[in-house]
Amino acid sequence: EAGQRALVVGAGPIGIACMIFARLRGADVTALDTRVDRLDFCACEKLANHCMRAGADAEAELSQQTKGDFFDCVFDATGSANAMNAGFELVAHGGAYVLVSIVRDTISFADPEFHKRETTLLSSRNATREDFETVLAALRAGSIPTGKLNTHRATLSEAPGLFPTWIDPASGAIKVIVEI
Repeated sequence: EAGQRALVVGAGPIGIACMIFARLRGADVTALDTRVDRLDFCACEKLANHCMRAGADAEAELSQQTKGDFFDCVFDATGSANAMNAGFELVAHGGAYVLVSIVRDTISFADPEFHKRETTLLSSRNATREDFETVLAALRAGSIPTGKLNTHRATLSEAPGLFPTWIDPASGAIKVIVEI
């Protein structure tokens, strides 16, 4: 919501979508990722208000940024059970934690801390018709930088040979379009 602080952990395509729509709703968005190239992209395209590299000091820096209050809403788009477990510590009192990524692992958290913060835990997997209408309206309005997000393009027959290049962070791949 407008005026809220949102943290998006994971600056891949799904995390970027979370950033875009949180910003469109008026949130102050912070991106957190281990990859500097992804954070540089988010900063350059103004997808987040703040970009920070994940690491040993990240929680302390995020605490300082929010004056110890942390975030009204934390989105996890990492696909990492460790990151998902750590995200519980970054939710403000009365805030929400949204698990967008899915892992085949156990996610755990300290129940007393969870209750003390009165955290709302949500998962996101499927979209409703209203969600699709919101996305289409944003596309039509030019609010989504599709030209910047679609960084690479190839035919279906070219894709297998190019895949090793795309997974290399040096390629700058955000979203690859494979044409049939």
